[in-house]
Amino acid sequence: MPETNGLEPVATFCGNCDCGCPQLFVDPSAPAEQRIILTDDFGQRVQMSADQFSHLVSEAKAGKLDGIAVP
Repeated sequence: MPETNGLEPVATFCGNCDCGCPQLFVDPSAPAEQRIILTDDFGQRVQMSADQFSHLVSEAKAGKLDGIAVP
């Protein structure tokens, strides 16, 4: 599991197990280009700016990620 001290939790994706579900955090002390953090259940993390995350959310809302989602 990645270290999450000092991070503000925003969302947990899954939550139906104790396997270390992916989570979304904000790191208020990080540089602006690394403030949004997405962790996975393998101990990895992706850091991005709020603008990059906003673009990702817009693309998802527009359906551009629907092809990779497994029902």
